[in-house]
Amino acid sequence: MQAKKRYFTLLSAGVCLALLCYLGGVHLRAAAGGGWDLPESRAAWPLLPDTSLLAIHPGGGRRPRQSGVSPRQKRDGNSSIYKGKRCRMESCFDLSLCRKNGFKVYIYPQQKGDKLSDSYQHILAAIETSRFYTSDPSQACVFVLSLDTLDRDQLSPHYVHNLKSKVQNLHLWNNGRNHLIFNLYSGTWPDYTEDVGFDIGQAMLAKASISTENFRPNFDVSIPLFSKDHPRTGGDKGFLRFNNIPPMRKYMLVFKGKRYLTGIGSDTRNALYHVHNGEDVVLLTTCKHGKDWQKHKDARCDKDNAEYEKYDYREMLHNATFCLVPRGRRLGSFRFLEALQAACVPVMLSNGWELPFSEVIDWNQAAVIGDERLLLQIPSTIRSIHQDKILALRQQTQFLWEAYFSSVEKIVLTTLEIIQDRIFKHISRNSLMWNKHPGGLFALPQYSAYLGDFPYYYSNLGAKPPSKFTAVIHAVTPLVSQSQPILKLLVAVAKSQYCYQIIVLWNCDKPLPAKHRWPATTVPVIVIEGESKVMSSRFLPYDNIVTDAVLSLDEDTVLSTTEVDFAFTVWQSFPERIVGYPARSHFWDSTRERWGYTSKWTNDYSMVLTGAAIYHKYYHYLYTNYLPASLKNMVDQLANCEDILMNFLVSAVTKLPPIKVTQKKQYKETMMGQTSRASRWADPDHFAQRQTCMNTFASWFGYMPLLHSQMRLDPVLFKDQVSILRKKYRDIERL
Repeated sequence: MQAKKRYFTLLSAGVCLALLCYLGGVHLRAAAGGGWDLPESRAAWPLLPDTSLLAIHPGGGRRPRQSGVSPRQKRDGNSSIYKGKRCRMESCFDLSLCRKNGFKVYIYPQQKGDKLSDSYQHILAAIETSRFYTSDPSQACVFVLSLDTLDRDQLSPHYVHNLKSKVQNLHLWNNGRNHLIFNLYSGTWPDYTEDVGFDIGQAMLAKASISTENFRPNFDVSIPLFSKDHPRTGGDKGFLRFNNIPPMRKYMLVFKGKRYLTGIGSDTRNALYHVHNGEDVVLLTTCKHGKDWQKHKDARCDKDNAEYEKYDYREMLHNATFCLVPRGRRLGSFRFLEALQAACVPVMLSNGWELPFSEVIDWNQAAVIGDERLLLQIPSTIRSIHQDKILALRQQTQFLWEAYFSSVEKIVLTTLEIIQDRIFKHISRNSLMWNKHPGGLFALPQYSAYLGDFPYYYSNLGAKPPSKFTAVIHAVTPLVSQSQPILKLLVAVAKSQYCYQIIVLWNCDKPLPAKHRWPATTVPVIVIEGESKVMSSRFLPYDNIVTDAVLSLDEDTVLSTTEVDFAFTVWQSFPERIVGYPARSHFWDSTRERWGYTSKWTNDYSMVLTGAAIYHKYYHYLYTNYLPASLKNMVDQLANCEDILMNFLVSAVTKLPPIKVTQKKQYKETMMGQTSRASRWADPDHFAQRQTCMNTFASWFGYMPLLHSQMRLDPVLFKDQVSILRKKYRDIERL
């Protein structure tokens, strides 16, 4: 009996000890992990240690930062962010609103007395002029505040007071669900936390200088820090005008900016003098900023300030291979966008910064990601990069700058496109579409999920352009005679070895002609009525167009079969461009300070009219779905300028001019002699309208996308004094 009691006592003690160890272990793990809300692993960017605990000592050692803020106080200061720390699209976003009405964005009406900064007005204007905007909240998928949330620094003159109560009183707020909040500056002196000053609830943040600690993957969007002078639309081009081989510049590494003597963000910039050599590594800082800088200046300030004044910042940018981008008071810096535009490869020194649009952009292709703790290794690291890699990095900076960062509009549209891709994952862009020309804003996944259906990725896929085209003839006059130009054109095009089918787009007010009125051909001829009989209908993405290549023709165009064949073979080498015969040009009229349009025969051109041109059918989709209704309505009301608008669009996408083939002077004279369009071309208002169109289109794009070219492609041996039998396209010379 005693043995049984002892056995039972030992067993009970063992169970209690095991239970105590188990509960103690759980408690210890929870305490060590700060709760169960652990950050998700991110394959693209490793989570670096929190640099707030480390600082680079000027002597090379390391010392702990004395911030005086405990982790609990830091979390409390960031309460507006931490409350929604676990938010993801699946848990804090109502996807059904988007699937019901599509991806539409609603902006709250601005209330009387609310002041908006210029930058926030630009953001709202970019949304309002986009294809995503809706004025009906019942149709909206995403909601944007009309309250200025960009600058949440309490010491800033743009700080909006009482924002918390104003947001809570919004009738559609719903704890921030499906809302998007834009923010550039958060927190204030001395710790510059990421607190935006009000409870964002379940709203998404499009935020600059956001840390990987507070960034909610696939929910928030990291945007770049941009200045108040950043262009609203268009934007300046990158500085890389041509590729230097080797791609080295005068300076290997440069930086010029403020040095903070105390407080957060001061350690890295205070240590830059260790790397500066005054020759090919020029890292300049100044203490001379702020009202009381002299009270805090150290022994190096006077020397640094004198060295700082010797160099011109713009000259350094234009002549540097790498540009250092260290953190400032906040993680982000204006130097980031400045380096991108200058084709100066950014060297990032901002541990824990979630880089802009990192969800879709592969920054390893355009930047060097450094570590603040390894500053002294930066020069040797960048010197070891091969010249081929440097050239590729510089080229990618220019692509990213012009595709996503050169204007406020592009930054906003990129943000919206990223969110749309999350919602409609089955038709979202892949990494190649985001990181290769022409970029995610012009490669619309709603068109196709297969890269081979776009004109930009043939080389990436190892594929060849299509071998057949569909001819689309735009008819606007009734068929009254068998000798009309449209019938001769139809027969000539049908004889082309590359023609798959012919579509006659009937935009005439008269009824469709009887089937027997059309000539017999070896390829199918499909006659369809244009939608609403307007000019823009010629560029609709008709399902009848089954080939990638489209030969666009006016009804009075005069082309031979040989000319059609040659133009198509040229297009196969340049499938992303417009290739054709009638060329026009633009110029800047300095006396009137506006763009001008000319049809004079000169040595250059910037447009190829779509009355006789070949292009990829994707541009029909882009014309219909990307361009705003205002521009298409203008074209339809004037019954003019549709060809100019298409040239604007294609040049904006490709950043390249069209291609003219084989001089054909009789194109203009023949056209003027036709009865169907003579009145249109002879009308003096027609030319004036085209001038107006040019300036309206340029205003919407924010810049002039058309580019001049002096290249004309002719057949081999064209006009050469050799036997005609040696020439493949011999009939062209007889025309």
